[in-house]
Amino acid sequence: MNKVIGFIGLGIMGEAMAANLIKKSGCKVIVYDIIPEKIEVLTKLGGKKASSVEQLSADSDIIITMVPASKQTIEVYENILKGLRKNALCINMSTIEPDTHLKIVDLVEQKQANILDAPVVKSKAAAIEGKLGIYVGGREECFADLLPILSCMGEQIKYMGGHGKGLYMKICHNMLVAAIQNGVNEMMVLASKAGLALEEVIPAVSMGGGQNAYLDTKGDMILNENFEPAFSVLNMHKDIHIAKQIAQAYELVLPALDISTDIYDQAVEKYASLDFSVTYKVVKEKNHI
Repeated sequence: MNKVIGFIGLGIMGEAMAANLIKKSGCKVIVYDIIPEKIEVLTKLGGKKASSVEQLSADSDIIITMVPASKQTIEVYENILKGLRKNALCINMSTIEPDTHLKIVDLVEQKQANILDAPVVKSKAAAIEGKLGIYVGGREECFADLLPILSCMGEQIKYMGGHGKGLYMKICHNMLVAAIQNGVNEMMVLASKAGLALEEVIPAVSMGGGQNAYLDTKGDMILNENFEPAFSVLNMHKDIHIAKQIAQAYELVLPALDISTDIYDQAVEKYASLDFSVTYKVVKEKNHI
């Protein structure tokens, strides 16, 4: 594919995703971040430095954004639009409110360009390995055109439907993850209080239907109380609140979502930068343990 890719947002996930594009896509990759040191990491791998978002936009056929939240995404796209080429293809990989993304879609289409929403699941290790899961919304013909680019970053890529549907899927996924993790947290607190050895509880659960990925992958973090972030409390807090807004808009009663929202509201005050499994400590603290 003889295209120029611009990548904006070189954080925990974005840096690894951009690195894989440089290594695998066969395209020229231009990179930008508000932190200059992050740009330098990617230029050493073969990326090209952009002096601004507007310049990156003007020089790119495909523009990928991976920034933390809606506020930053809107600010970035305001500058992308200044240089956006006719028939350019944008990929918003940030997890933001679907309604916000739909407003961005309107602005991009006014410039006679196209955009997909393509939020990711899994964590930093999967980003480094190019094995992310990617949910995609937008025009199906654009998805087909961009699948080779997305395949440089992920190995499970699923088209979910029209604009915003990738984001709705990501929020549904993370709502479920939060509820499962809280079930793990509460089970571990109860097991400990009952005098069970937690290092024996995890393999015992695996003997039955309660086995789940978050007990398997986060169990050691809980046992050792080492909560180095693979996906932070701050990010999960954002996603849970998006889920809450969507549920309220549909007038849904979702008690587990209410519990998760309460847990993450407490967690973000003390543990914002740590892994979301640190919510185990919040459950302990609620029980004065």
